[in-house]
Amino acid sequence: MLPPGARLALFRLSAPYKRANATPGYSAGRFRLARHRPFSTTKAARNQIGSDAPQNEDKQSLLSKMGEAAATTFASVLVLGIGFAAAGYAYHKSYKYIQLKKIENAFEPGDPVLVLAAVAKDVPAPPNSEHWVMREEQGKIDKIIDGTDMGHYHLIMGEKGSGKSSMILEAMRKIDGEGCAMFEAHADLEIFRIRLGKALDYEFHEDYIGAYFSERGPRESTALLDIERAMNKLEKVALLHREKRKKPLIIIINQTHLIRNDEDGKDLLELLQQRAEQWAAANLVTMIFNTDDYWVYERLKQLATRMEVMSITDLPKKQAMTALEKYRHRYFAEKVDKSLLEEVYDRIGGRLSFLNRVARSHNMLATCDRIKEIEKTWFLNQCWILGSEMDDDVMDQQKWASAAMVLALALVDKEEEMELTYDAENGHVLPSYAMHKAQEIMTRADYIRDLDRLNLFTITSAAQVRASSVPMHRAFREICAETGFREFLQDTIDRIAAIESLGRTRELVAKDLVLGGKYHITKPMSLDGRVEVKLEEKKDDK
Repeated sequence: MLPPGARLALFRLSAPYKRANATPGYSAGRFRLARHRPFSTTKAARNQIGSDAPQNEDKQSLLSKMGEAAATTFASVLVLGIGFAAAGYAYHKSYKYIQLKKIENAFEPGDPVLVLAAVAKDVPAPPNSEHWVMREEQGKIDKIIDGTDMGHYHLIMGEKGSGKSSMILEAMRKIDGEGCAMFEAHADLEIFRIRLGKALDYEFHEDYIGAYFSERGPRESTALLDIERAMNKLEKVALLHREKRKKPLIIIINQTHLIRNDEDGKDLLELLQQRAEQWAAANLVTMIFNTDDYWVYERLKQLATRMEVMSITDLPKKQAMTALEKYRHRYFAEKVDKSLLEEVYDRIGGRLSFLNRVARSHNMLATCDRIKEIEKTWFLNQCWILGSEMDDDVMDQQKWASAAMVLALALVDKEEEMELTYDAENGHVLPSYAMHKAQEIMTRADYIRDLDRLNLFTITSAAQVRASSVPMHRAFREICAETGFREFLQDTIDRIAAIESLGRTRELVAKDLVLGGKYHITKPMSLDGRVEVKLEEKKDDK
């Protein structure tokens, strides 16, 4: 029995002989040698066996392995890169396509926004559509909403509660909101942006996951830029809609007067008007601005070429009585006497919001008086004057209040000079002044727009200034008819003038005057216009 070391030596001596006598090309002997190669568990033996392998084979094997690994890595990265790029491109294109489809679906019939707005505005719908009061302007608005009247954009002006929004919603109901989108304006641009996006079903890239892989996302911008992006998307949809339906889309911005009259608000209106002008010329989109205040018209008038203005006023007497009768029959199913209808109209006029409120009440005449008291209280809380005892700290506010009172008094006095203040067919004829004349009466040009914004006075589309409603004008009469009101107003004006005069006066105090002395003040001829003061002492009597 040989020891392990002797067997290993014997194998090494015999191995070359076997390889030398092996048949060329025949690998069975080599296979048998490899198969019968002894295996050693000692580290020294393994190292001794591996050291006999040729060095060239080791180098070739290392280079080939490195090349194979590099090729595999490159192929993997290339495949992954192409896959990610293709997936990203497909996602980007599909996202844009889905965006346009969502905006297109926002103009399909059955808009839920129309349903919610109709419920809030109490717009009648079948089977109660006979309770609706048809106005002369309704036919014009119907043509605008259904796309028949194109090539212009429209500004609808009128007092609060005169029925502007209700007529727009009624026109939308007739076509089931097809091709229309309506939203409420807001003073904050971010909220305006969100409401615009909700009306158009546009997310402003807020759900775009591609922003995670870029340094700067598309939503990192201002609200005004987002609104511009929404208009770009809407323009693409409008082009497709015009090809299919041969009529423009309709965008309605309700309560435009809520936009602030500052630089941001003016920039927003300018952006919207530029789009309205371009789209009206191309028959792509018809934009409708609905407002209560005159300043919106002043702003849009500067750049307007295709704008049409529609003024919505109170109902005339006959239509107002018919509306009140229908409202009353709808709520209480009763027939009202004509004399009572005339009495109600004489007290509140033809304002639809007032007529609706009165028709809902059990005692209509008492409700008319409450409406007048509410208007009177609102006016007095904003514009009451303080008389001759007012403090000088409130002078600025009293300037504004006294100017409003002077204008209210002028309207009441003009009513006495008018030949016709009540027409049997049309009803109330409220006194009014041209806007420039009203500014002259108030002696201020900057107050009238604030008074219009507070619904104390109204500036019509023809630049006529009058009371905001019939109850408000009745409140003017009562205030001006109070005993001593004119004197009280004059005392307030005098006090304001005295405070202003005191502010313009400079007081010179002379001290240490010698008994019996005098100050001699002269203005010598000089280029600098100086004044000389000399003290003349009393001469001693001798």
